[in-house]
Amino acid sequence: MSQLLKVATVQFEPIMAEKERNIARLLDLCEEAAVGGAKLIVTPEMGTTGYCWFDRAEVAPFVEPIPGPTTARFAELARKHDCYIVVGLPEVDEDGIYFNSAVLIGPEGLIGRHRKTHPYISEPKWSAAGDLHNQVFDTPIGRISLLICMDIHFVETARLMALGGADIICHISNWLAERTPAPYWISRAFENSCYVIESNRWGLERTVQFSGGSCVIAPDGSIATVIDGGDGVAFAEIDLETARARRIGGEAVFRQRRPELYPELLTGTFSWNPYDFFGLYGHEAWPKGKRSRLSAAQFAPSGDISANLDRIETLARQAKAAGAEMVVFPELSLTGLDDPARTAVAVPSPATDRLAALAGELSLHLVCGLAERDGDVLYNSAALIAPDGGITTYRKTHLTEDERSWATAGDSFVLNDTPLGRVGLLIGHDAMFPEAGRVLALRGCDIIACPAAIATRFSTPHAGTSVSQPAPIPTGADPHHWHHFRVRAGENNVFFAFANVADTARGYPGLSGVFGPDTFEFPRREALIEGGEGVATATIDTSNLDSVYPTNVVRRKDLVAMRMPHSYRPLVQAVAGNY
Repeated sequence: MSQLLKVATVQFEPIMAEKERNIARLLDLCEEAAVGGAKLIVTPEMGTTGYCWFDRAEVAPFVEPIPGPTTARFAELARKHDCYIVVGLPEVDEDGIYFNSAVLIGPEGLIGRHRKTHPYISEPKWSAAGDLHNQVFDTPIGRISLLICMDIHFVETARLMALGGADIICHISNWLAERTPAPYWISRAFENSCYVIESNRWGLERTVQFSGGSCVIAPDGSIATVIDGGDGVAFAEIDLETARARRIGGEAVFRQRRPELYPELLTGTFSWNPYDFFGLYGHEAWPKGKRSRLSAAQFAPSGDISANLDRIETLARQAKAAGAEMVVFPELSLTGLDDPARTAVAVPSPATDRLAALAGELSLHLVCGLAERDGDVLYNSAALIAPDGGITTYRKTHLTEDERSWATAGDSFVLNDTPLGRVGLLIGHDAMFPEAGRVLALRGCDIIACPAAIATRFSTPHAGTSVSQPAPIPTGADPHHWHHFRVRAGENNVFFAFANVADTARGYPGLSGVFGPDTFEFPRREALIEGGEGVATATIDTSNLDSVYPTNVVRRKDLVAMRMPHSYRPLVQAVAGNY
């Protein structure tokens, strides 16, 4: 049964230190939204004061307690229109500690607050990291959570809120350095199958260009409404039952989670110098790493293993000609998609022997998907085959409903050290679960190789933005502005080789690629292929300068180091409710 709710996102340009002007303007915009019928109205991060503060002394005249004078003014408006409003402001607590905060205000007054847990580069000059983690506020209009800007970079934050039952994540931000709606925003809605209401500021402040793009993002990752640049209000009607279904492409993703495989999410392996950590006691020291070439290949596998091997060989030779040292092929690329119980092979077998011979001849690492037979048990597997003939096998841990009819789920994640770097393996649907990629990153993976057969839409275009950005940040149209597996690479600071089946007649779009470890690096270090058979090859670098400390983002993993695992325990607990 539908539960429809009209919501609004507010975008505007606050002026630093002009607090009264900013509040008055925000109240006007919220009034416009409320008169337009919105029951939930979201406004930008630090909207009352502006953002780019030098230090505590400079922001001190503008901080205030919560509840306080500003929240009282918005509460009056909420009472008048029987609506709910999210406001961003700098908070001071009873001990004189400052926070970058967001408040949820309803007709009855203050409902709750969130203090930004992951401060962006300048904020530690004046604000403390937030101490109110992963809350969900149950209101008459739905279950609502709050995040602030940098918080959404971290897969754990939005995931914990969705696990807590959030229908809507209100994300308020001062986002910069890329076109918006930002891919990170879209991925958080998509992977958690919930609504994200995004309110971002726009305009120039102390040389910083903010991106605008305030929007409402649906659980399938589609954009329900958006504002490009300028002040304004945008409305959307959302259906809470769509979020509560927690489905991606028909898959009940929260029921398919494997919390027993996620305990490492509560660790902080990059909280210490990783070159010391991963070499500790001489156990599993990192491979040295190098500059190399990595390929993702796509084609439409059939039920004929011999024919598939021919296609794999042809594409492997293309990758080798492009300088690749590793090539990743699609899920079930060896044995085909249609009848895995019939075509399944053992590892090793004559089919994998032929792959090993090809790997040796071409001095290539090959990653191929296959239906694996182990006695009477079948697995959806991936084999990483080294030039010396060694085979590392990973068995898919997160199965779709259809796969459960023939395959047994694997019970562990797998990694392998190669001359290119440390490689972790995922297969298709695994990569829809942010926990899986994060575990591999925490184990020090430089590369995640992901054979896939994904038909669910995971990429959308961008028509371009009127908001100017400093070079080399692109602002024009992009047919693949959001690619979910590019986000997977950036959030884990890994190279992500995504090799998808290309068979448009059956709904598989291809869109395979090799994506770089920093999604804010332009031009991007990546290669992407659209439909049809082919190979995408990119240069990757897993090496380090002659230093005991990591100088390469894929080794340093900034976004992994800044996690807050002390608040992540619910990620490894069984989820109550209907999931």
